[in-house]
Amino acid sequence: MNIRLLGLGAVLGAAFVWAVPAMAAPPANTAAPTITGTARVGETLTAQNGTWSNSPTAFQYQWQRCNASGAACTNVSGAVQRTYLLTPGDAGRTMRVRVTGINAEGATNARSAPTAVVTPSAAPRNTARPTIAGDPEVGQELTAEDGTWTNTPTSFGYQWQRCDIDAISCIVVAGATGKTYGVRAADVGFRLRVEVTARNANGAGSALSIPSGIVVPSVPVTNARPTLRLISVRFLGARVYARFRICDDSPRNLTILATDSRPGRVSQTRRFTTRIAPNPCGVYTRSWVPAVRFRGKGRYTVTIAVRDTSGRTSAPVRKSFNRR
Repeated sequence: MNIRLLGLGAVLGAAFVWAVPAMAAPPANTAAPTITGTARVGETLTAQNGTWSNSPTAFQYQWQRCNASGAACTNVSGAVQRTYLLTPGDAGRTMRVRVTGINAEGATNARSAPTAVVTPSAAPRNTARPTIAGDPEVGQELTAEDGTWTNTPTSFGYQWQRCDIDAISCIVVAGATGKTYGVRAADVGFRLRVEVTARNANGAGSALSIPSGIVVPSVPVTNARPTLRLISVRFLGARVYARFRICDDSPRNLTILATDSRPGRVSQTRRFTTRIAPNPCGVYTRSWVPAVRFRGKGRYTVTIAVRDTSGRTSAPVRKSFNRR
C-alpha cells in the first residue's frame, strides 16, 4: 500500500513539473521589419512591423538616414512616426527604420533593410484639374482652386484666359496672374479659364481649368435686334480670323454673315451658324480662306453682320486692310 502511494506521488510530482508555465519574456523579432513606398523625395514611406513573438503590446519607430550603400546610419531627428515623408535632404541616401516591440517585460529593437537610393523629386504633375470658384458676372471676383498635384509643389502661379463661348479659342488676359480675378466689362460674352503652374526645385507642370460659364453683364441686355462688336480681324497666312461679340435679349442661335469685298471685284458672303446661343452675349471666332479674287496686293474689307431667326439683322461692322 505504501509503495503504491509513493508511486502515485511520483506521478503527481512529474505532472506538477510539466505544468509550470514558461517565464514571461520581452518581445523577440522573428521576421525583420520592412518599408513600403517609393524612395523618391516627396513620397511617403511606411514601416511594416515584421513578425514578433511574446505578444508585443506596442511599437515605436525611429527612421534613420544611411549612405548610398545602406551603412553609416544616423537617426533622423523627430522622425518617430510609422510613416516618413522623404525630404530633399534624403536624396542620394538610403533609409532604414528601427522598430521597437514593447510588452510588460521589456522592449526589443529590430531594424529593416535599407531602401533603394532616394531619388530627387520630379516636377509637379497634375492629377485633378484646377477649378474656378465664383460667379462669372461683371463686378464679381473669381478664385482659382489649384487642383491636386504630385511631387510636392512649393509654389503656384496663375494665368487667366478668355475663351470663345464655344471654347474653341482662348487668349491670355494681360497682367491677370493672381489667384483671384475681378470680372470686367471686357469679359462679357467670353468664358474664363485659368492655367495653374505648380513648381518645385525640379521643375514645373501646368494644368488648365474647365472654362467658366459665359460672363454676363451687370445690367440686363435689351435690344430690338442683335448687336455686334468687332474685337479683332487678322490674317494667319492666307486665312482670315474674325472675333466678335454678339448680344441679344433672346437666347436663340443666330446666323453670322461674313462678307469679303474688294474694289472692282464681286463681293462674297459666307454664312455661319452659332452652335451656342448668346446668353445674353457671346464671343465667337470664325475663320475662312478668301477666294482667289480677294488675295494679293490692294484694299480688302471684311464686313460682319448677324441675323436672328425672325430676320432682324444687326448693324454691320467692318475692318479693312491695305495688303502689300
